[in-house]
Amino acid sequence: MKIKIYWNNEISTSLLNTVKSSLDELGLIDFIELEQTTDENLKTELGISKEPALIIEEESIDFKDVIFEWIVPEEDEIKSMLISIIGWWDSAWGCWTWWGCPSGCSC
Repeated sequence: MKIKIYWNNEISTSLLNTVKSSLDELGLIDFIELEQTTDENLKTELGISKEPALIIEEESIDFKDVIFEWIVPEEDEIKSMLISIIGWWDSAWGCWTWWGCPSGCSC
């Protein structure tokens, strides 16, 4: 899974730092790729109209979507979103035992 921050302004640094902190606190910093982009094709493809935008991408199932646009959510909201996604992965694809089981499944 990748998290992309589409940005071209200063507030995006705050979003990037919040996501990094959330990933670190959840122990996911080494497992979820985080990158910044100003790719205009991606912006057009996803219909991003305001910056910054937080994008979740999972290539294995050809999924890509904008989760937040034009806001910097609180760290708790980012962590809740990540836990929710990991829980979805757990139920859809089985346990991610290679990093432990952050969603609480019985691996």
